[in-house]
Amino acid sequence: MPFMVRDGIVLGHRISEKGIEERTKAYHLPVELEYKAAWAVKQMNYDMKSAGERRNMQLVELDEIRHLAYDSSKIYKERTKAYHDKKILKRDFSQGDQVLLFNSRLKLFPGKLKSRWSGPFVIKEVRPYGAFELWDKSGGHFVVNGQRLKPYLADTDITERESIPLSDPSPA
Repeated sequence: MPFMVRDGIVLGHRISEKGIEERTKAYHLPVELEYKAAWAVKQMNYDMKSAGERRNMQLVELDEIRHLAYDSSKIYKERTKAYHDKKILKRDFSQGDQVLLFNSRLKLFPGKLKSRWSGPFVIKEVRPYGAFELWDKSGGHFVVNGQRLKPYLADTDITERESIPLSDPSPA
């Protein structure tokens, strides 16, 4: 034992002459503790009027901080909305156009080469607020949001054709 003392007191334990701890009453060592924090609290709260004024000032400052946080969150929301709206493409479709429809149900596990676009569909009617009524070849028609559509470009003609022979190039 590192703190073994003969016939003395070690950390409130009584040690005998043989170095064995004796079971006796606990000793109370006189220690003077000074609670400076409690004294300061009593001193500050002694004058109730000044303590009340300080508390009111703290509440006013807290309200100002809340208003600043609300304003900054409002500015953040406006900026993110503007950024999002800038990324949305404006698509103009008219009646009779052919379009492809995005199938959002295939988002989780679409498969490696599975296309998420189905169609082509023909626009039967243009409705307000970006809605379109589509008609498919089997005769069914349904209404979808315009953000799920993209133009179908399969009937466009490619007039310029270029061929590149894949045989061995001639030595130059």
